[in-house]
Amino acid sequence: MTILRSSTYLARLAGLVLACMTGLAWAQSSTAPAAAQPSATEAQPTHGTAAPTAGQPNGKAPSATASKDDAQDPDTIILSDTLTYDDVKKQSVFTGNVIMTRGLMTLTADKLVLNEDADGNQFGTATVAPGKLVKIRQENPEKFEVLEALGLRGEYDGKKEQIEMIGQAVVTRYVCGKPFDNVKGERVIYHQKTGTYEAFGGPQSAAHGGRVRSVAQPKTKTDAAVAECKKKSASTQ
Repeated sequence: MTILRSSTYLARLAGLVLACMTGLAWAQSSTAPAAAQPSATEAQPTHGTAAPTAGQPNGKAPSATASKDDAQDPDTIILSDTLTYDDVKKQSVFTGNVIMTRGLMTLTADKLVLNEDADGNQFGTATVAPGKLVKIRQENPEKFEVLEALGLRGEYDGKKEQIEMIGQAVVTRYVCGKPFDNVKGERVIYHQKTGTYEAFGGPQSAAHGGRVRSVAQPKTKTDAAVAECKKKSASTQ
């Protein structure tokens, strides 16, 4: 087992996964369908009534405060082939080519299961069919960065404030389109309360021999790559 203090790129990964799973929890409460609604993924207005846009309930213009909140808390959109919601169990199940978008973050999986306990704690699980991987991608255009997390399963425990990528777990930071930092293991866990990471080896590790493998490039190389991207970007404007 390897315990890592959260570096810059690992901390950002935690943010993207947490944002992802928080978005899933948000989607459960905000997209739960009533009995007459066929789907919460693509609900359509009926009887000529226009659906209010985000931040504009009842067609009213949003306030400055609402606009600021919307910018900090972007809309969550989930597309899937099917959705099953159980109000008694407080469970939403999205299946079939699931794509969740929240701001600049995208999650893809075959199935998402969202649950809520009696205390309001949220729990989410993303899974895929054999031979595929759950994928979470977070873009940061200002720093020319892309964070990518892969695993056979992704889990979020709201009670423990814990995020885990399980099976063939790989976390990679790309700068200007090139891979820089990378962590591989069977499981990669982030503990939000303590700001620490744990990486575990095992038979389903993405690293050779079932070990944990981490690679981090010097900051000087990262800075040089960013400077090069900024130069190219400026020349095309």
